[in-house]
Amino acid sequence: MDVVLLSLLFAGMTIIAYLLLNSLYFKYRWTLLTPVLTTTTTIIILLLLFDVPYEQYMLGGQWIGSFLGPAVVALAVPLYKQRDLLIQNLWPVALGVTSGAFVGMVSGLLLAKMFRFSEELILTVLPKSLTSPVAMQLVDGFGGIPSLAAVFVMVAGFSGVIFGSWLMKLLHIDSPIGRGIGLGSSAHGLGTAMAFEYGPKDGSMSSVAMTLCAVVGSFLGPALVWLFF
Repeated sequence: MDVVLLSLLFAGMTIIAYLLLNSLYFKYRWTLLTPVLTTTTTIIILLLLFDVPYEQYMLGGQWIGSFLGPAVVALAVPLYKQRDLLIQNLWPVALGVTSGAFVGMVSGLLLAKMFRFSEELILTVLPKSLTSPVAMQLVDGFGGIPSLAAVFVMVAGFSGVIFGSWLMKLLHIDSPIGRGIGLGSSAHGLGTAMAFEYGPKDGSMSSVAMTLCAVVGSFLGPALVWLFF
């Protein structure tokens, strides 16, 4: 089949699956039906059933991936609209993001050591709570496995989305700043998407947390590697 047709087929399949599963999520509002999670699972099952190689799927999948950059940049719009809120709460945001980045990285490192992971895997799981491009770049510098780091980042994101709402209710975190920082620093892009469901303030704080966590993690990661290895 022609390369262009294959690309259109896989890109279209992904978009249709997402739209259908997104409507299902908005109908039932169950966190396990989060469209990114269900769409990813559906695509994996379809590729396995029809024995489609990942490289072939990515002929169209990369078209969708190319929108990641503009989507991240677009987060600046709600952030700009909520700039006064950010300035008024600069210190709580800074401390929350720093502690979130620290806990996210150290918890992964200690758990990996506890389960006796190899050094390569420990280095790979270390930046799991950072956004994928930053995590993969860090892991590449550490000597880990960048492609596997992206998987750990997705697992962290899905976990944050699935358990985040429950934990915030349990801990009585009901302020836009608290919810936003919690979701953004623990579940990066997926957490930010969920934060926008609470409101624009939550989403703006989450996008701030996701971005600042990437910056803090870029300095914190090498320091932890130097201390523990």
